[in-house]
Amino acid sequence: MTKRLFYTDPYLKESIAIVQAVEQGKSIVRLTLDRTIFYPEGGGQPSDKGIIRGEGFEIKVERVYGRDEIWHEGKIEGRLPQAGEEVKLKLDWEWRYENMKQHTGQHILSAVLKDLYDSNTTGFQIFENYNKIEIDFEGKLTWEHILRAEIRANEIVQKDLPVEIEFYEELTEHLRKQLRKELSDKVKPPIRIVRIPGVDVIPCGGTHVKSTREVGFIKVVNFYKKSKNIWRVEFACGNRVLNYLDELLKDYWGSLDEMPNKNRPLVERVKELKNEIEKLEEERKALRLEVWEWKAKVLLSKAEEVGGIRVISHVEELDMKDAQAFVVYLVDKNPNSIALVVGKNYVIFAKNRGVKGVSMRALLREVLEETGGGGGGSEVLAKGGGFKVEPEKVLEIAQKKLKHFL
Repeated sequence: MTKRLFYTDPYLKESIAIVQAVEQGKSIVRLTLDRTIFYPEGGGQPSDKGIIRGEGFEIKVERVYGRDEIWHEGKIEGRLPQAGEEVKLKLDWEWRYENMKQHTGQHILSAVLKDLYDSNTTGFQIFENYNKIEIDFEGKLTWEHILRAEIRANEIVQKDLPVEIEFYEELTEHLRKQLRKELSDKVKPPIRIVRIPGVDVIPCGGTHVKSTREVGFIKVVNFYKKSKNIWRVEFACGNRVLNYLDELLKDYWGSLDEMPNKNRPLVERVKELKNEIEKLEEERKALRLEVWEWKAKVLLSKAEEVGGIRVISHVEELDMKDAQAFVVYLVDKNPNSIALVVGKNYVIFAKNRGVKGVSMRALLREVLEETGGGGGGSEVLAKGGGFKVEPEKVLEIAQKKLKHFL
């Protein structure tokens, strides 16, 4: 079993350890130690990063995991370490310390949400740039709710309250009643309790700062409803608040600079653009219909009449999606019409619904037997592609096959 030095001193940045076991992969190595300062991933907190050095090798630790035995995984430079060797451990302290702030900030924010709105935290995770909790909340969560919680949470941060770690073999009934969240039966002794006096008492295996003031600041950056009564709340603490807000403001002001009207607020400028786009879209639709009308007249003037049906044959340059929209318009607007349209690597067969005795799906099937490719469709519309012959040849075959149906 690996001794967890971070449990007794989360501020320990360097240490000595003895290699217990080594396993080598294709591009990485992983090893266990008799003791470690590296926190393994779990409880919503990512694993630590850092360096393990020995005589003739250095491992850049990128992942740490495990329960009883803790494995340290990463890229190695130099020779492979051996069991029994002494190594030096060094944390990526900036990464660890920010995670300690985030985890402690989560305890504070979750406790405040519980106290203000009786909302339990049902999930928690630290990401590289922000964190998320999931809470149960009846009704609609609003920014007014969030602001009230943020103010309370940051008041707690500024009070410089101690963050205390306690270990118990068994919890008394009195202590159980103090817990923000009921103790799971899966938790075995020693039970690790994190306490912020007057704010929160909860079982937790993560790393935390010594004082609430070290959290720096707590800021909710986003929230949304995930399911019926579950809301996801995204937030950041410490330096990650500044990093997140800097990126957000860079995006905000950059977006505003791209607007014809650069005056705040951005939401009003976006609404103006949406209105302009909607007007342009209506104009585009009107122009497209006008083009379709003229195009339809030209194609109908060249149509061949077979058994009282006007057969429109055309080699199209549009992509399949646009071509299909036009073909559907063409046959819908013109009774007793069938359209055979081929493109670079597609074919569309369509008929007016009033045309009887011929199936576009059946026609396509017969064409595919000679041209190769695949496709399918319905009685009134069929399409395919992947042919082994040129579009003009596909059209020629389709024309001949159609005459058999008519």
